[in-house]
Amino acid sequence: MKKRYFYIYTVIFILVSAFICIMAANGRGESGFTLDATKVNRRLIAIESSWEDISGYRSGTVPAEDGFDYTVIDSDGKVLIMTRSDMAQSVSAATSHYDVIRDITVDGVTVGTLLIHNPTEEAVREDDMKNACTLAGLLLIVLVLISAYRLYIDRNVIRPFSKMKSFALRIASGNLDTPLEMDRGHIFGEFTEAFDIMREELKASREREEAAVRSRKELVAELSHDIKTPVASIKAMADVMELSASTDLEKETARSISGKADQIDRLISNLFHATMEELEQLEVKDEEFTSADLEKMIREADHLHKVNRLHLEDAVLSGDELRMSQVVTNIIYNSYKYAGTEISINTHFENTGTDEGSGKYYVLEISDLGGGVPEEELELITEKFKRGSNSGGREGSGLGLYISKYLMEKMGGGLACSNDGKGLKVALRIRIA
Repeated sequence: MKKRYFYIYTVIFILVSAFICIMAANGRGESGFTLDATKVNRRLIAIESSWEDISGYRSGTVPAEDGFDYTVIDSDGKVLIMTRSDMAQSVSAATSHYDVIRDITVDGVTVGTLLIHNPTEEAVREDDMKNACTLAGLLLIVLVLISAYRLYIDRNVIRPFSKMKSFALRIASGNLDTPLEMDRGHIFGEFTEAFDIMREELKASREREEAAVRSRKELVAELSHDIKTPVASIKAMADVMELSASTDLEKETARSISGKADQIDRLISNLFHATMEELEQLEVKDEEFTSADLEKMIREADHLHKVNRLHLEDAVLSGDELRMSQVVTNIIYNSYKYAGTEISINTHFENTGTDEGSGKYYVLEISDLGGGVPEEELELITEKFKRGSNSGGREGSGLGLYISKYLMEKMGGGLACSNDGKGLKVALRIRIA
């Protein structure tokens, strides 16, 4: 039960109880009462015998005798004596109160009237007040018991259940580190212990799962790295076979083996880099290399000799030479695969300003004549597992540009793709040392 409902029900209970008590206090009993006739007659005789003295009084107060209150009025309706000031002072008033009325006779002549007060109304009212007080006390006790039971339910049921509900929501959201507070003082005490054991088991299960996934990734990365060595050996042997071949068929076969070895090497490299990236183990060193080193990287990557124009400004650059070589190789291989045209490479310097985080950069632009990609796809092709719609049926995993951009940003630079009208242009921003 929510607290606001409990408060509403409590207010309603109090109002109903108050109404019942008021009705009980205003109850009415029977209007009749019984007097001892002997006492009444004795009092009447005493008044008649002393009438000569009594008739001289005017609204005088006398003590009550014979156990009842009374009023004496003369034949003119004037009050002579009374035992209480709040008594009926006329026959009509006495009639309305159901008082006993007796005539006072002296020498056979009615000289006045004795009005004997009926105490039933006061007695009934007193009884009603007692009953109302008793009922109010009982209702108060009931209210106290209900409130105490409500507090008991709140402490032993509602609050523990709310804690368990919050705990379940935390578990559902993936928070397995915060334990559930143990409390055996309520009915859910044993359940809280079981729930916390469940949390610990879920946490241990998650850690085991993460360790297993990490182990598989490390295994893939390790195997990928190990496979590159025999692939390099196959490529080297294919090159030797091509040089020593005596027929055109043998040379073509050797070149085919070498090409397939290159293809396997690229796929293994992509797999290795993607796995290592997920493991957050892609290390990038901060070292210096020159534009001449950059030209060497380009020459080594361009084994098909598609680069027909290469112009590099002289500069000393900052970054990881190995990672830079991987980026350049990825971009040139992509041009081979998707464009298959001649490649032009140019450089220029770029100054991003004087604000914090700005500086001078060496921009290496690699362009082909393959027609580029749709403008709306330029931002997408640098995302993981994304390829342009012009990729056709060519083999690829959609990781080359993603890994290249990731490595360039790790080295403090960047990578951007654009269409230059004839093909795709990839701009590599390299920090100047």
